Amino acid sequence: MLTLGIESSCDDTAAAVLQDENTLLSSVLTSQDQIHTRFGGVVPELASRNHLESIVPVINEALTRAKTTLDDINLIAVTQGPGLIGSLLVGFSYAKAISYARNIPCVGVDHMAGHILSVFLEKETPAFPFIALVVSGGTSSLYLAKSFTDFTLLGRTRDDAAGEAFDKVAKLLGFPYPGGPVVSKEALSGINDSIAFPRSWLEKNSLDFSFSGLKTAVLNHCNRERQKNNPLNRQDICASFQEAVVDVLVEKTILAAKLHEIDTVVMGGGVSSNPRLREVMKKRCGQEKKLLFIPKPAHCTDNGAMIALAGVHSYKKGMNLTYDQDVYCRSLLA
Repeated sequence: MLTLGIESSCDDTAAAVLQDENTLLSSVLTSQDQIHTRFGGVVPELASRNHLESIVPVINEALTRAKTTLDDINLIAVTQGPGLIGSLLVGFSYAKAISYARNIPCVGVDHMAGHILSVFLEKETPAFPFIALVVSGGTSSLYLAKSFTDFTLLGRTRDDAAGEAFDKVAKLLGFPYPGGPVVSKEALSGINDSIAFPRSWLEKNSLDFSFSGLKTAVLNHCNRERQKNNPLNRQDICASFQEAVVDVLVEKTILAAKLHEIDTVVMGGGVSSNPRLREVMKKRCGQEKKLLFIPKPAHCTDNGAMIALAGVHSYKKGMNLTYDQDVYCRSLLA
C-alpha cells in the first residue's frame, strides 16, 4: 500500500510517500524561512501564496524520489488542521482534487496526531498506552495515546506555546527568525541557573502550560539591564530562559505519566529536537524508570511522512474524507 502524505499547515510545504505502515520511500520539504525572516515571524498571506507555488513541485519530487507515480498511489493523507487556514486550504484542496480526479481514497489528518505518531517512523517504537508531549511553535500539549487513533488531551498551553516563547525571546535579543535554534545555540555558551527566571506550575497537578509570564520576565530583565547601562549577557539569558522552559515541559510530562500510571513517554513537534530538552527528559525518565522515545529531528518538525502514517491508521478505521469537509484552525483532539 502506497500513501501520499501532504502537509501545509503553516510555512513548510511537505510531501512524502509511505509504503505500508513504516517504510518511508521519500520525504520532501521546502522551507519558507527566508521569506518570513525579515518580518520576524510567519506572515499568513505570504505563506499561503508560497504554498501555491510549491505544492506541485514538492509532490512531484516526492513521487520521483519514491520511484512511483500517482497511478500507483492507494491513499492520500493530508493535514486538515490545526494551522493557518489559508495554508491548510492549499494542501487540503489539492489533495481533494487529486482524490476526485484519480478516484483515490483520501483522509484528513489532525496535525497533532501526526506529531504524536511520528515516533513510529523510527526503528524503535513504543507500545500503547503512552504519554505524548507535543511541543512546537504553535502548541505545547500533553496527550494520553491509547492507540493509533485514540488520543486524550491531558493539558495544553493557556497562552504562548514553548516554540512561540523561544521566537519572541529571540526577537527581544535581536536574533533572526526562526529564533528557537539560535537561542538553543547561544545557550550552549551560557550558564543555566545564572538568572532566576520563573517557572509557571499553575494549580496543583495541573498539566496545562503557560509561558507568557516567562517571556515577560525576560523582557523585564533586559529592560533593567539596559536602564543600568549594563551590557546584556545574551548567552546567560538564553541558557536561563531555555532551562525554565525545559524544567516545566519535563516535570509536567513526568507528572502526567505518574498521574495516569504510564511507563512510556513520547515527544514530538519541532521543539522536541531541542538538545537540552532531549537531555533533561532522558535523564528524568531514567530517574523515574520511564521509557523514552523521540523521533530524529527531521521527523520532529512538520513533515509529510507523519501525515501519511497517521492517515494510514485513520483509513483503516474507516475515517474517509468526504468532499464537503473543510479545514479547521484548532485541533479536534480533545
